[in-house]
Amino acid sequence: MSRTDDAGDKEQTFLSHLIELRSRLLRAVAAVLLILLGLVPFANKLYAWLSRPLIEHLPVGGAMIATDVASPFFAPLKLAFFVALFLAMPFILYQLWAFVSPGLYRHERRLAIPLLASSVLLFYIGCAFAYFLVLPAIFTFMTSIAPAGVAVMPDIARFLDFVLVLFLAFGFCFEVPVALVILVAIGVATPEQLAKSRPYTIVGAFVIAAILTPPDVVSQLLLAIPMCLLYEVGIFASRLLARRLPSENGASSA
Repeated sequence: MSRTDDAGDKEQTFLSHLIELRSRLLRAVAAVLLILLGLVPFANKLYAWLSRPLIEHLPVGGAMIATDVASPFFAPLKLAFFVALFLAMPFILYQLWAFVSPGLYRHERRLAIPLLASSVLLFYIGCAFAYFLVLPAIFTFMTSIAPAGVAVMPDIARFLDFVLVLFLAFGFCFEVPVALVILVAIGVATPEQLAKSRPYTIVGAFVIAAILTPPDVVSQLLLAIPMCLLYEVGIFASRLLARRLPSENGASSA
């Protein structure tokens, strides 16, 4: 085969990968849009459900307000979009997996599947933890420290931004075990090194919690303590992985 034919084959392969990537991305976008269309009629109910932890802790007669004219329309619609993205995430990750899996070795595919599944599950658990435990604690604290004569009336758009940031913070912080397993799998760290770094991790967890959560002790503890516990889970999972890696590498080389 000539050098020209070889270059042409490589270019054709590259174009075929680009076409497949575009197809996967279009499927992911279509899934989000379809779910969004189904959620739009229920956007106001979704917002009422999301704001329930705040409404329940407002003083008697308190209510949320809309300082922008278009906020009553765009805030529920924005929430519906993020819920659609949230629900479509497993399908989006499947499209990503279907694109990259042909280029992975067998042992890499066996490791990637549980990592993807556990990352999605941990993100969902982190968001649920924030909604059912953290938000009530935060709103209880915020409404209790309001000075006398001050009416607590949060804006619906700013409330939505605050809650979404909190969901993302807890969702990604709950990915600690997955991150540790990946570090061990690619050889950046060992389980022993992770265990020795435990004191620094505890300090870092409380620093991250102080940055990401409001300035009350309860919400900071509700983020820092789970991160420390998840770090221990990550060390345990990385030790299990470290025991399997030598045998799998030997089998793949054979």
